[in-house]
Amino acid sequence: MHFQHTSLSQGRWFEFSFMEQLANIGSEINRIIKAKNDQTKFDSAVLRALELIDLTIQDKKRKNNIKEILRVREVFCDIIFGENQYNTSLDDLNKYFFYFALLHQLQK
Repeated sequence: MHFQHTSLSQGRWFEFSFMEQLANIGSEINRIIKAKNDQTKFDSAVLRALELIDLTIQDKKRKNNIKEILRVREVFCDIIFGENQYNTSLDDLNKYFFYFALLHQLQK
């Protein structure tokens, strides 16, 4: 598999806190929203977001949060590829992730 986030996929991602991981996923969600008129950028941001979500799922430290991140993946994929059965938007996900980014910045 070809990773967009090469250094993260080689182990650096697993050094991040859960909050930091979700903040980074949120950055990709934000990029997807901003790229809505540029299909190439949109597609790249979608792949990067999925990659980060999947890396978070693989993180052995996340066993207590696995249901949450799996649900995020399910909702995200439903928005992008599905029929939006959850009636959720990328803006909703962006708001969800925003608070992780804010909290991460406040803790720095």
